[in-house]
Amino acid sequence: MDEPDFLADRFEAHRSHLKAVAYRMLGSLSEADDAVQEAWLRLSRPDTDDVENLAGWLTTVVGRVCLDMLRSRSSRREDPIPEQLPDPLISHTDAVDPEHTALLADAVGLALLVVLETLNPAERLAFVLHDMFAVPFEEIAPIVGRTPAAARQMASRARRRVQGAAPAPDPDLNRQRKVVDAFLAAAHGGGFDALVAVLDPDVVLRADTGRSGAGLRVVRGATTVAGQAITFRRFGKFRSTPALVNGVAGLVNTADGQPVSVMSFTITNGRISAIDILADPDRLRQLDLAILDS
Repeated sequence: MDEPDFLADRFEAHRSHLKAVAYRMLGSLSEADDAVQEAWLRLSRPDTDDVENLAGWLTTVVGRVCLDMLRSRSSRREDPIPEQLPDPLISHTDAVDPEHTALLADAVGLALLVVLETLNPAERLAFVLHDMFAVPFEEIAPIVGRTPAAARQMASRARRRVQGAAPAPDPDLNRQRKVVDAFLAAAHGGGFDALVAVLDPDVVLRADTGRSGAGLRVVRGATTVAGQAITFRRFGKFRSTPALVNGVAGLVNTADGQPVSVMSFTITNGRISAIDILADPDRLRQLDLAILDS
């Protein structure tokens, strides 16, 4: 095997890990692929021949690339870009798609990714690399241009925000599904009190319809969300297929074989603490839903 092939094989061995880093940093599958490809291009340069810890080197390279991409997003805010939900990972209810396993190793639900979007780029990098991938602060510090102590403080601030806004979901998928089924039964039946009973008092509903300039619509509180959920009765004309969305209980709603929405439910302490709905027609068309037919 010649040197280019050997290098390519070594890189491929780390590809899934690198995409997992980039997905957590960017919340976009296509941008994550771009970041990983950029890491490969940098590895192909002649001045990388003396890299000893390839996994660590590639992780920090992807981190730098993602940091630049996030900062580029921020610099474009003068020309506002509507907020949107991160890209969902959809799997069959029986098991997570093998290609998604590495991406979801830390139960990276949509609710968590939405909170990560609220961090500034440097905080997000410090939190993701350290808390999710155990990268030492000594290696994170040069990426963000700070001391290790400052990088530690960034991660700490991010951790507090994440823990406060994105509670860990119930790990039992059967319990998750029972709560979602109770929610749907109440929504279809118009049972307001029954809906409130399955919702956390501080539940958050986020809906991304992709309409030009509309951004992400956010509704908070059990009574308000229950009032909105009564409109789910119109889903009767749709086919709702149970699915795993980023590893938690979800639904894919279709009409005439075409997806109309993807719903993700975060269940905490037996109640729904977050509902994330992607209903952007353009983004829905890009989803590969064949796994649900297997």
